[in-house]
Amino acid sequence: MTTLTTIDMHTCGEPLRIITGGLPEIPGKTVLERRRYFKQHFDHLRTGLMFEPRGHADMYGVVLTPPNDAGADFGAFFLHNEGYSTMCGHAVIALARYAADCGIVKKHDPVTPVNIDVPAGRIRASVHRDKNGNYYSSFHNVPSFVFLKKGLITMDGFGEMNIDIAFGGAFYAFVDADKAGLEMVPGNSQRFIDLGRRIKKVVSVGYPVKHPFEDDLSFLYGAIFTGKPENPDHHSRNVCIFADGELDRSPTGSGVSARAALMHEAGELLPGKDIVIESIIGTTMNLEIEEFTRFGPYSAVIPKVSASSFYTGEHTFIFEEDDELGKGFLLR
Repeated sequence: MTTLTTIDMHTCGEPLRIITGGLPEIPGKTVLERRRYFKQHFDHLRTGLMFEPRGHADMYGVVLTPPNDAGADFGAFFLHNEGYSTMCGHAVIALARYAADCGIVKKHDPVTPVNIDVPAGRIRASVHRDKNGNYYSSFHNVPSFVFLKKGLITMDGFGEMNIDIAFGGAFYAFVDADKAGLEMVPGNSQRFIDLGRRIKKVVSVGYPVKHPFEDDLSFLYGAIFTGKPENPDHHSRNVCIFADGELDRSPTGSGVSARAALMHEAGELLPGKDIVIESIIGTTMNLEIEEFTRFGPYSAVIPKVSASSFYTGEHTFIFEEDDELGKGFLLR
């Protein structure tokens, strides 16, 4: 039998399963190469940990690897119900705290730097200790840019819908929830999932995305609905549907990064301004723009995202050879 150990955390309610032991060796010189090898040879471990009976349709995981070079502390690639993502902000928020707590990096109060190589590039994260002794994490994302403004799609039951596409470590299609007539509350979760999956399929065909440098990153990861916040002191609310109908419980770290590029281009977010974006359950991430740069042919911003993460459990998962459900299953 195979035994895998994990530490489970959540960021803003979105789960993260960190695999801490039991994995076979994963060859490769970079995080992308190792992710490619894992997908080809060990995908049953992804489904076994993400799917039922050990996980669920909305579980999310991460594999830790060596960094691409000595400039980072470690590498990571991300797992979900559909496969593998290119960047994950909620995971980076949790990983930074985990790395400082378990000794992967040496903790320095009040700020501990943590550099992580992910498929989308190098992420500069930090763990902060506030004046009350509580810890939260932040990260400077990869260059985030606008890919498409004012695209147009037609959806059954909704008619014509405007969409924007932006990259924040992954590509997202953005839709105004108010214009779609959808209230951004947990009771509408299934409606968001159904429409988000449909939008992702239509946009992927009508507006195929292309990363400037990596073909492995050239796919639409999800659809994000934006709208009014519940708390008037906050900027807005995000509902992200990614992978195969997963609904992010957090505001989505890579999603708010992509929004930073959209809002900056529209003149709505300037450097030095910190805004708060809610999730569908009311949890929040802080967002600001730290730098400007160019990324291939695109003008880009370097967003900074901040949030808190928490531990939820420590697990030893057993896979017996004669268990015909060892690869997992999903029921919706």
